[in-house]
Amino acid sequence: MNGPRRVLASQRLRRESAWRLLAADNAPAALGLLQAHLLDKERRLPASILTERLEQDLDLLRAQGLDLPQTAQSYLAQWLAGGYLERSYQAEAGEESYELSIAAVQAIRFVQTLEDDRSVATESRLSVVIQQLTQLSEQTQADPRRRIEALERERARIDAQIEAARAGRLQLLTRAQALERAREIIALADDLASDFRRVREEFQRLNRGLRESIVENDESRGKVLGALFSGVDLIAESDAGRSFRAFWRLLTDPEQSAAFDDALEQIMEREFSRALTREERRFLLGLTRRLLDRGGEVHDVLQHFARGLKHFVQSREYVEQRRLSRLLKLAQRRALAIRDRVSPIEGIGRQLHLTSATIRSLDQLQLHDPSLDEVEGGIPLAEEAEISLEAVGELVAHSEIDFRRLRAHIRALLAERAQVSVAELLEAFPAEQGLGSVVGYLAIGARCGVVSEQRDRVSWQGLDGVERSAWVPRIYFIDGRCDERE
Repeated sequence: MNGPRRVLASQRLRRESAWRLLAADNAPAALGLLQAHLLDKERRLPASILTERLEQDLDLLRAQGLDLPQTAQSYLAQWLAGGYLERSYQAEAGEESYELSIAAVQAIRFVQTLEDDRSVATESRLSVVIQQLTQLSEQTQADPRRRIEALERERARIDAQIEAARAGRLQLLTRAQALERAREIIALADDLASDFRRVREEFQRLNRGLRESIVENDESRGKVLGALFSGVDLIAESDAGRSFRAFWRLLTDPEQSAAFDDALEQIMEREFSRALTREERRFLLGLTRRLLDRGGEVHDVLQHFARGLKHFVQSREYVEQRRLSRLLKLAQRRALAIRDRVSPIEGIGRQLHLTSATIRSLDQLQLHDPSLDEVEGGIPLAEEAEISLEAVGELVAHSEIDFRRLRAHIRALLAERAQVSVAELLEAFPAEQGLGSVVGYLAIGARCGVVSEQRDRVSWQGLDGVERSAWVPRIYFIDGRCDERE
């Protein structure tokens, strides 16, 4: 592409939402707030929660001297009009929700590359390129002789690795190499989760295009209607639909899922994984659920569009849509025909009555101020809570507790004494996960420990550095008992 064509292409891209977001006057604030609330953690938020969080952050930024004069609602309206946000209404929800558009994600990813201190040409990326090129070359090789030679070389390489492993000569990655590859996997997996948005948009364009073909295009209308009346699912059978179904089968395959989960669990046990940040570890632990959730949303959209298109045809709604389209086109043609004879401000002898409905802005509503009901006096310090085994079960079901490390602590103390309690374990090994460690010990004890009627006072330090304590049932762990239950 020559220089002038590059310039014209850049001018076109400059009108796109991603470029306009980067060039906006308040781009740092917009990028930072959008990333913090709709990319780093949750990917979709109800309007009320997002507005409240943005208002709090805006107050903090104004206190630091930033010029952000508008309200959170005003900025949300601007970002929505600019194409940086997408608004949807879930059937089960009581209000609309917001999520980032593809353009906003692209702009945020670009800014992240500017502040990322990772080397551009990393070893892990080079190995991926080499591996994919080699695999592409082998899988497109039509000569049986050369394909057999390549497979024999691969078998010889694997046999050599097996012999080296039997002899105890293992080639392991260094800590730096392992961390680099783990973070490369996290980046690729995060991009993969974001790609589901593009798939959803592709289905939306396809659904819209098929409906327009039924209503507008006489040439393709018969083909589309014939296929739908024959029971063909045009959206599911499209290129995008087939590609997604193949991906969904791979993601939900029991064997593949089990191997994926086993690999993740083994990686989190490796020594190098301790150098990952808390957010990176949380991302890896929730990767399977994240992919299934994103894929499930796209799968639901695919089924919804397919059923909606069939209903659109079988209920003959398209006939009414086609009639309205023809009437609108007729009105447009007649308006164009008399545009030179009738002035827009000239009377035409007809009077239109306005609706009697009164439309008022939501801004006119007076919201209740909770500060008016504020009760004087401070909040007394609560007494130490008592944690029951029933409450532990509920907490375990919604937690990401490192049970392997807790079991290792139990075995370490049982190697020195015949029995050990939860309180003694927390004295020897401070709760690394705060309340999560306490809950984890209680969950293990409820399954394989000896529960006493007495109680123990335990304490831990939260992520905010505040010391907390609670009364828990006294549970003893006995050597060998937990091993039998596992």
